[in-house]
Amino acid sequence: MENFLVTGGAGFIGAATVKELLKRGHNVINIDNLNNYYSVQLKKDRLEDIEKIAYDVKTNYEFININLQDKKKLDIVFAEKKPSIVLNLAAQAGVRYSIENPFSYVDSNVVGFINLLEACRNNNIKNLVYASSSSVYGANSKLPFSEGDPVDNQVSLYAATKRSNELMANTYTHLYGFPATGLRFFTVYGPWGRPDMAPMLFAKAILKGEALNIFNDGNMRRDFTYIDDVVDAVIQCAFKIPTPNFPNPEQVENPSHSYSPHRIFNVGKGEPIELDYFIEILEINLGKKAKKIMMPMQPGDIKETLSDCTAIKKWINYKPSTSLETGVSKFIDWFKYYND
Repeated sequence: MENFLVTGGAGFIGAATVKELLKRGHNVINIDNLNNYYSVQLKKDRLEDIEKIAYDVKTNYEFININLQDKKKLDIVFAEKKPSIVLNLAAQAGVRYSIENPFSYVDSNVVGFINLLEACRNNNIKNLVYASSSSVYGANSKLPFSEGDPVDNQVSLYAATKRSNELMANTYTHLYGFPATGLRFFTVYGPWGRPDMAPMLFAKAILKGEALNIFNDGNMRRDFTYIDDVVDAVIQCAFKIPTPNFPNPEQVENPSHSYSPHRIFNVGKGEPIELDYFIEILEINLGKKAKKIMMPMQPGDIKETLSDCTAIKKWINYKPSTSLETGVSKFIDWFKYYND
């Protein structure tokens, strides 16, 4: 069994990953700073759910409240706990909030990440898997988004910080030789999800009889990816160690190729879902119709996302299996239970 260090382990993807690692018998050090970007209580409830699983399976688990910007404390954690594999799922999230509060994104996503890279290179880790985002494709119009596409047209600071993470990781793996894998997540949803994302916002509004703000007049499509499929990809990639990759001359300009032990993959469902259809599935599961207010496109947002997951399918035989209908049903079951 491995000693995992998971950052952002009180967050949506982080908590789900920690729970699955514990169920599989691994030791986990879970670090998070419990910031107040959204409900701290939700984060504490996720941690309580993790504690119950850790108790049931009787594996080594510890939560440490720490900010990745605190390099000294982070270095102490690495030195004392000696993780073998690091999963960096911590970040200041949210596209729209990055317009209001840009410095928090630089502090968390850039400064915090460089501190983590330094800790990894100084502590002989076997592998680093880190969260990137589909938002790095920015203003690209070619669909589906592929890792080989140019990623130089970000339309939000959040996306820019995530792209910077990819560049920083590539540099560190080149200079110091430790392996890393970046995962570009596409619209992750499911139980214990973030309250600032559409599934939770829409479900709450529908139940309360409040109107939904529908941006770009509803002319939006998203590649919704269920949390269990994402967690499976994260853990499989943790055990698939990249080696130095020597591309042929035609591949040198391809952003997904590297001379270093570094890989970048899309993690999505590969199915574009109309926003109206997503709302319809919510309505069916909630037994209530939505009220809608049509709004213009928000700054920093993009009209459509769709993943090409050919590369990760070859890498780990990734096969997302949860349909939207099943995933939304599971989300609503949890949502009703949690808010009862």
